[in-house]
Amino acid sequence: MFDTWTSQVGAVLVVAVCLFAFLKGGETERIGTGAYILGWFASLLLQNGGALYQAQYGVMAMDILMLAVLIFLTWRSRTAWPAWAAACQLLVVASHIVSMTDLRPQLGSYIAVINLAGLGVLVAIGVGTFWAWQERRAAGLE
Repeated sequence: MFDTWTSQVGAVLVVAVCLFAFLKGGETERIGTGAYILGWFASLLLQNGGALYQAQYGVMAMDILMLAVLIFLTWRSRTAWPAWAAACQLLVVASHIVSMTDLRPQLGSYIAVINLAGLGVLVAIGVGTFWAWQERRAAGLE
């Protein structure tokens, strides 16, 4: 799971952004971050590293669930970050669907799209948290 330095740096980045969102974010940011961190841990547990060329149905189910949460937050929230996060998460789900078909994308491309889109969701959460924090500071609530 965390056997390479890139996965370790990614884990530190995920934990840092999620901690920032839990400490400084509003309700929407906390719900989105909670779903993200739960999905991240569940995906780590559900992935089958030995079957790289096979569809990862458990991870795909978690990603679809995360997409549903982000769509709900987009519908409910007045901020824009959930829509950006949902768009990135839709790329992740589409990549899973492509890997299930007979198109057989290259493994490097599949992994790159999923990782970069996941980073996009994390960036959207971080930016949304920053702006929610700044709005509260400007209003004198913090």
